[in-house]
Amino acid sequence: MTQHSGPDLPAELDSIDRQIIAELSHDARLSMRALAAQVHVSRTAAHTRVQRLVSRGVITGFGAQTDAKSLGLHVSALVVVKIGEVAWADIASRLAALPYVEKAQAVSGDIDIILTVNAPSHQLLSQAILRDIHSMPGVISTRSHLILEEVLGHRPGTLPDMWH
Repeated sequence: MTQHSGPDLPAELDSIDRQIIAELSHDARLSMRALAAQVHVSRTAAHTRVQRLVSRGVITGFGAQTDAKSLGLHVSALVVVKIGEVAWADIASRLAALPYVEKAQAVSGDIDIILTVNAPSHQLLSQAILRDIHSMPGVISTRSHLILEEVLGHRPGTLPDMWH
């Protein structure tokens, strides 16, 4: 019987797949030769496995990690949003398209959405929240929490043994 992966089924990953994901999470610019050496497989095997992980949706992209402050985004906030009778997909796409909105997440409980917002200044953050987010049709209320300091944990896949 063949295992199929999809949005509701986990992908079958062996220890080499997990090592590949961890290595690429640390440095997405690794060449296939270097990646193969790191995980102790041939270059062809590494390439085949990476292609399979991409086609199965386990690896969703490769990109640079950036520092918001270095990009001029010095103020960050979590904005808690309560919405009315509006479809999540509709309002989420509108919220995510706003300037300075990094992420929109649907959450459970007495709130509906949490936004991560990064702006160059307190004034522009305030304008983004009050003018763009709070006044958007379908938004009932917002509550903002400034991020004073941040310590990063482990991104999914950065440790090959975190699945145990």
